[in-house]
Parts: sequence; structure tokens; C-alpha cells
Amino acid sequence: MDRQVEVVAGGHALSRVAGAVILVAHRERGPITPESRAVTAVRALGDLVADATDLVPDGPGRQIARQATRWLMKEAERISPGQPIEFGILSTADTGGLAIFLHGSVTAVLAGTAVEYCRGSDAAFTVDRVAAPPARAAALFIDEPRQRAPELPERGIGSLVEGLAPASGAVVWFEGEPVVSRTPARPAGARHRAAEPPPPTAAFDAERDPEPEPPPVDPDLIPTRTSNRIPANLDPAPVDPVTEGIPAAPDLHHAPTEMGGASELSGTNPAPKPDPDLQRRLEATAKATALTAKVLGFKCARAHPSDPRAAFCTVCGMPVDQTQHVSEVIRPPLGMLVLDDGMTFMLAADAVVGRDPELSEPARGGLLPLRIDDSSGGMSRAHAEIRLVNWDVTIVDRGSTNGTRVRPPGYRDWVRLQPNQPFTLVPGAEVMLGNRVLRLEPVAPPPFG
Repeated sequence: MDRQVEVVAGGHALSRVAGAVILVAHRERGPITPESRAVTAVRALGDLVADATDLVPDGPGRQIARQATRWLMKEAERISPGQPIEFGILSTADTGGLAIFLHGSVTAVLAGTAVEYCRGSDAAFTVDRVAAPPARAAALFIDEPRQRAPELPERGIGSLVEGLAPASGAVVWFEGEPVVSRTPARPAGARHRAAEPPPPTAAFDAERDPEPEPPPVDPDLIPTRTSNRIPANLDPAPVDPVTEGIPAAPDLHHAPTEMGGASELSGTNPAPKPDPDLQRRLEATAKATALTAKVLGFKCARAHPSDPRAAFCTVCGMPVDQTQHVSEVIRPPLGMLVLDDGMTFMLAADAVVGRDPELSEPARGGLLPLRIDDSSGGMSRAHAEIRLVNWDVTIVDRGSTNGTRVRPPGYRDWVRLQPNQPFTLVPGAEVMLGNRVLRLEPVAPPPFG
């Protein structure tokens, strides 16, 4: 985004990398320092944004959202064990719109003819939206307890060109002339490792970008260029990542949230704001289910629980000693479902999928309701169930009117499932509900070596 990015003074961590704006909440005691978790996280997210921009220079928003989701699942716990990292990212979408990615208590504000708010705290996991560029400005603010909804300040003359600054928020001004941003230089010899793109399918032919490996935390702080002086206590400092562990209760699904007003949205279909009581019930059910799902498995060298049939750890991708005895372990997430618009659902508990599953019998029985918008009229209210059986992901059509279709990886034709008969999904398999398509992807990175 070649726009003026104005810093709103505060004690959180703000960074601008390759035109994108990243804001991370500082929730530790005392003022922010180079050793703060927020600073470590904003550096790592800056590398992630730079990687995504190298891959999709004309609109990295979708790529940033996908990589940030994976980063939350695999890297965030190492930086901040036991405490979620709350952050927001504003970037350019490949459609020319404004890509918004939020996790936790962060609010995005769009100011045009009307002011619209998008709150990360309204979602069970993340907010992933693409909106039409606002006429006046877009902003990110960290939510503070017992404070009113943030308001845009008057426009000033300061501009964060690139680098890091302490802030409570940032304003991207769209009115007026663009301001040229700078892309940080990469070290000589730096290379990207990219996984193979997914198999070509009817629903995912547009997503041809390779999926990069999650970037490591870089201890080098990106140089700061701003018209305002940055305090010296944010000088670069080495990072000592905490040893990776198993998250006690991972966020289990990605729930949409509504933005008011009439902005044109794409990327993820807008959905009604969830009821707070229902949301609390869903989160409690999901965490309870995840903590009590114990199965027989192996452990890798890092003590992660893993499928005993797999040669590599299903959490970190490291090799697994196949000669060890199986033991009872707490099952990690078995993958994630990626919707055709980029929305993701973590598979750590049984779920019911449909266009309005919240009040269905499976949801009342404890299954997580995963709502998917569908304009074709071909999706039932509670269309299918996702069941986690030992280490397998299975799908069961609930006798829907138009049926559920599955396409295994490498196949061209769709197979219609028999009602109420479970079908085991493997990574790369696709599921068609109405006119929407989901693909099962693994959580673990590619195997080492």
C-alpha cells in the first residue's frame, strides 16, 4: 500500500513491511522492550509478510492470511507460551481491495461515507476479510479494557515508511496522494523454500501460488524509517525462542464476523455476528473435547503426539521412531479444512457443517457448528458431520437433499457419498457441499530432509 501510514502513540508494537501494516498487542507487565514478546512476534510477522510479498507482489493479502493462519498454529506458541498473540495486518489484496487479517482483541476501522468496525474479538479464531478501499482511511487499533471503540484522529504529517515503532494503532490514509513505500532488502543468498502447489481442481484453479514453509523468527530488527523519533529502547536485540510445546487448548475453528455498512466484501463471505452466549458455549465445548480426546500414538523427538502409522510427526514434521511402543497421548489437530475463498477450520473436535448448523441436533449434542454461506440453495442447514476417529478424519452426509460429494487427491471425478455412511478423508481430498468446496490440508510442515 503506497499510502501515508500515521502512527497513533501507544505502548504496543507497530511495523510496516513491504507496504503492509502489522500491529501486535503488548500484554506483558511494564513498557515494551526489544525482548518483549510483541516485538519478537512483529519481527516474525514482518518476515512472513515479506515472504508473501515476494511470492505475490501485486496483492499478497490472501497469501499473508494463509501464512499467518499457519504461523498461529505452529510458531506463535513458541514465542508466547500460554498467552495468545493478538495482532492485525492490513495489506493489499489481489483484487485491488484492502485485505484485513485480525486475531484477538484488535479492531480494524474503515472510514468512508460511514465508519465501519471489524473486531477480531468477535471471531472464534481469526477474521480474514477483503474490503473495498475506504474513501478516507483505514486503521488498526489494539482493544483496551473498559475503553470506547477507537476513533480516527485528525490527519497529521508523520508517516511510518518502514520499520518498527511503539504505537496503540496506525492509520492508513487513502485520501490524498499516495506515498511510495520501500521494500526491505533481503540478505544476499536468501532463498524461499516452497511446497508443491495443490492438485488442480475446479474450485481451486485460481489458487496456483506455492505454499511456503512458515518462516523462522529472525533476530534482526528491520531498520526504522519514520518522520518521528523512535525511542531507543526498541533497538534490535537477539531473540531466544522458547522450546516448542503442545498447545493446551488450541483455537479450533475460524468463525466469520460481520462488518457493518455497505462495503464490498470478498475473500470470505460475510456472516452474522455470533451470539455471545453461543460463542462461549462453542469455545467451552471445543476446548473440553480437545483436552479429553486421548488416543494411542507415538511421540517424536520433541515429545509431540503423532499418528503411529506416520513416519513423520503430525505436529512438527520431524521423523518418528517407529520401534517405540504406543502410549496414550492427547490427540493434536488432525488437519485443517480450507474453504474455496481461503477461510480455514482447524480440525481438533467433531463438527457439523452447513449453512445454518448452530441450532441443529448435532450442535446441541456438542458438535462444533461450522457455518458456510452458500447462495446456490444446494446446502442443507446441517449438511454433513466431520468426525475424528482415532487418527482419521471422516465425513458423514446427514441425508442432505443434494448430497455430499468427495474427490480424492489425483482424481478428476466427484463421488457422491451414501447418506449416514462415514468416508475417510486424506490430505488433499476435496468435499463439495452445495456450490462450496473444502480441501483437507495437513497441519504439520513438510518432513525434514
